[in-house]
Amino acid sequence: MSDTTEYTPPKVWTWNKGSGGQFASINRPIAGPTHDKDLPVGKHPMQLYSLGTPNGVKVTVMLEELLALGHAGAEYDAWIIPISEGAQFSSGFVAVNPNSKIPALLDRSGPTPVRVFESGSILLHLAEKFGAFLPTSQPARAETLSWLFWQMGSAPYLGGGFGHFYAYAPTKIEYAIDRFAMETKRQLDVLDRRLGESRYLGGDQYSIADIAVWPWYGALVKGLVYNAAEFLSVDEYKNVQRWTDEIAERPAVKRGRIVNRTWGEPENQLRERHDASDFDGKAGS
Repeated sequence: MSDTTEYTPPKVWTWNKGSGGQFASINRPIAGPTHDKDLPVGKHPMQLYSLGTPNGVKVTVMLEELLALGHAGAEYDAWIIPISEGAQFSSGFVAVNPNSKIPALLDRSGPTPVRVFESGSILLHLAEKFGAFLPTSQPARAETLSWLFWQMGSAPYLGGGFGHFYAYAPTKIEYAIDRFAMETKRQLDVLDRRLGESRYLGGDQYSIADIAVWPWYGALVKGLVYNAAEFLSVDEYKNVQRWTDEIAERPAVKRGRIVNRTWGEPENQLRERHDASDFDGKAGS
């Protein structure tokens, strides 16, 4: 169904009605907290405030990968932030991330806590802190960082663009769906061509670039987001499929992908993570 009603933008836009759709209740044109509430703090050096969406999965996978390498300083408490309830607008969360988006990390390993927000920034912070999953020499380092920031710039077209208009918008707009479906397929082709040249995005070694891209594009080609796999003909991206399957088999990925997850099969949910034993009886344990 196409939207055939022509819309003329007003001279000055004002927020005088809800946008509709699944997330209308939490969308607003202003920042800052809506209510006072402190964030909980656990016993570990890393305090993560998140949800098991693709952006949240990036960080829990990274932390689990670091722990698998033996970096005890990467031990973490993962607290759930139910964004549909507006928890990201609490005074405590806004103090850690003024942008009110998950994930947000409070690194309490030193004398002064360090806040880190935006998923790419968190991955880079952890990679540099622990000297892992980021090459130190060129050109591998530049290649890895380029793909990391490719994801930061590209995924909004997938999530807020294609995903929103295809799956969540209250009105199906042909132009918007066509525009963002085209861009999503172009991005998949970019990835497929790169992964036809190289085992991983940064080169021969698994890195924060893969950890950033996999939760979004790996889920997309496996039909796990937006129910759009058939619509986008994702089977044609053979290299992306190969890469997705390989990463999915990593034990740390199996653990990280279920943290702060509250939907799906019970064995694929771990509402909060405070100890490695929390994974007992869960998928990948």
